[in-house]
Amino acid sequence: MDSRLRIIVTGLIAQYPLGGVTWDYIQYVLGLQRLGHDVYYLEDTGMWPFNPLQGGVAKDCAFNVDYLAGVMARFGLQDRWGYRFPWQSRWFGISGTRWDELCESADLLINVSGSLANPQRYRQVKCMAYIDSDPVFTQVKLARGQQDFRRLLNVHDVYFSFGEALESPTVPATEYTWRPTRQPVVLESWQVKASCREVFTTVMNWTSYQPLSYRSQTYGQKDIEFKRFIDLPKQVPDTMLEIAVNAGKTRHTPRELLRRRGWRVVDPDEVCSDLDSYRSYIESSKAEWSVAKNGYVVGRPGWFSCRSACYLAAGRPVVVQNTGFETVLPTGEGIVSFSTLEEAVQAIAHVQAHYSQHRSAARSIAEEYFDSDKVLAELIDEALTLGDAHRV
Repeated sequence: MDSRLRIIVTGLIAQYPLGGVTWDYIQYVLGLQRLGHDVYYLEDTGMWPFNPLQGGVAKDCAFNVDYLAGVMARFGLQDRWGYRFPWQSRWFGISGTRWDELCESADLLINVSGSLANPQRYRQVKCMAYIDSDPVFTQVKLARGQQDFRRLLNVHDVYFSFGEALESPTVPATEYTWRPTRQPVVLESWQVKASCREVFTTVMNWTSYQPLSYRSQTYGQKDIEFKRFIDLPKQVPDTMLEIAVNAGKTRHTPRELLRRRGWRVVDPDEVCSDLDSYRSYIESSKAEWSVAKNGYVVGRPGWFSCRSACYLAAGRPVVVQNTGFETVLPTGEGIVSFSTLEEAVQAIAHVQAHYSQHRSAARSIAEEYFDSDKVLAELIDEALTLGDAHRV
């Protein structure tokens, strides 16, 4: 097999031009480039993009295309991206004709988060891999019989999931074989700084979308879990807890209630809106404290946050709600999990009392488990091997 492959990565950088989202997808591109591959970034979501300056769906795509072009140019990828605006199928960056040529010669397309609106359009690629970044919710959609979603999945050759423990009995079974994977982190992009603010932080949506139900079980969002820990600041009076939280799609984030309960609430549009400010926000924090989506807590798929992986890379320990990831990641130092309010209090106290060892363990975990060189090399090997078997 030729060691240099032509690989296409999909994502949501222009769709949601926000710092954290950008890091989620650009690290796939940069990581594959580090491995020596011929990498291109494609965005064809079929959706009108979100514009944070307009507070919702954009009137056009000018802001979003400029944002994506700037990100790509920053990393020397100015001629390696394409964005398709659904209105009249207008292409920016690489033309639609050129994409046809690239797909004919591409070895692998990595459809991260299933972001392609119509993957069949790119089926001439030798192997297509689907990355499920929202486990449990993906499997619930299939179990509920959402045939449009099933048709999109069936275009692919191989399936990966951030749910590294999907054999959990609380995750609906599907006919798909989900290979475990996790967020790749380009370690050289994250610095372990000696100084930090004396604050535990996180960046979150209060709600990302409406809950899903299946067989009398509801799979909800972070708001459900956060309410269980809303009085945590009172239990750790010597630790400042800060959340950069937006209103989410439902626009019901109780900011004032959170402040009254002792949380420091900041606006992510002000403190971490782009690549640099998002990274600075993480690197300047002492640690992360965060809940997970209720669906992840109920399903226990072994999901671990892309954002938390970046905290680890910056040498910042994470105190995060348990989703079953203890079966695939080391916990106790660097990563400290909790399920109850009492456990959250104890976890924060332990990080505060033994900060130096937690900080060292955090970076070590990132190097061992999230290094893009390792994560992406394994993904490519499995995708091409299984993809070949699938086509036989």
